[in-house]
Amino acid sequence: MSQQSLRRDTAERREAREIPPLAEARRITEKKRDAWWTVLLVDPVATPLVRQTALRTRITPNQITWGAFLLGLGSAACFALGDWRWLCLGAVIYHLSFILDCMDGKVARLTGQGSVFGAWLDFVFDRIRVMVCGVALMAGQYERTGDVTYVWLALAVVGLDTLRYINSLEIFKVRYTMRKQIKARVRAARRAENQAELAFMEDLLRENPEADVERDQAVGAGVPGEPEAFAGQVAAPVGAGLSGEGGAPAPARPSKQVIDLHQEFRHRFPAYLRARSFLLRHRIRTHLVSGVEFQMGVFILGPLFDAVIPATIVSGALLLVFELAIIYKLLLSTRDFTRTIDSFEQPVSAAA
Repeated sequence: MSQQSLRRDTAERREAREIPPLAEARRITEKKRDAWWTVLLVDPVATPLVRQTALRTRITPNQITWGAFLLGLGSAACFALGDWRWLCLGAVIYHLSFILDCMDGKVARLTGQGSVFGAWLDFVFDRIRVMVCGVALMAGQYERTGDVTYVWLALAVVGLDTLRYINSLEIFKVRYTMRKQIKARVRAARRAENQAELAFMEDLLRENPEADVERDQAVGAGVPGEPEAFAGQVAAPVGAGLSGEGGAPAPARPSKQVIDLHQEFRHRFPAYLRARSFLLRHRIRTHLVSGVEFQMGVFILGPLFDAVIPATIVSGALLLVFELAIIYKLLLSTRDFTRTIDSFEQPVSAAA
């Protein structure tokens, strides 16, 4: 063996040793919360494959993204043929495509090869795959049955998928704007009165799924408290008591001040906290029917059971219900935001 080959072999073995064991790979690659379909039916297969891929190959995340996209096109070709046996094959291929689609991000996180362009490519290919598969599935069934309902369902699948991601993007922008304005107010208050560091209740609950729900409710209701999981982090809501009596500086506060922008939602739906904590402990997000479950209902369950129309209608209806729930939750959150912003003005008026 030449010296160059020996060096290359040594480098490959060194790279192989840098790939962590499976338990650590799970911690690095799996999201803290994800769709239940992904947690239960994809991650148990995808994560071991990700580790072996990183350990034994030089495949990049973008190459995996391309592979998932091509498999999705293969699934669409099967759907277009219309026969039930082809529908079953298309459903299996679609699920394999989705597993690959989950693997690209995991490989990126495990190997540090993630890129902004890769994220864009993944998003665009996902939308194209849903559009092509939706049209192909409904076109195949229309060709087989002549039922014009499938034409409307094709439009519904593409429209609902687009609505889901547009709504998600806009909600993210609104929440980002609210947080940005609150952080600006807190920074100004901290400069004036040496206020504590800022934290948001939803982040603390997400990072501490084992937190005691009853204590969470107390915090959500505006009662100062320190759940065990948040010990040393939680303080009274920001904006309350920015100055002491007679304009004197308020007493020293704990290390963080917590803002809960879902306080009104928690008051209206107290059972939500228990369900949320239970699901988070199993890495499942409370948005039980998102774009992932919608796709699985339309492109896997419907074709496998030869029930494309009912599966699409039920999946679309559930997607709309959960999207409306998110919009309603956002509405209540904006009210909490307004109250929080107003609370900054009250101590200033009192001092004046």
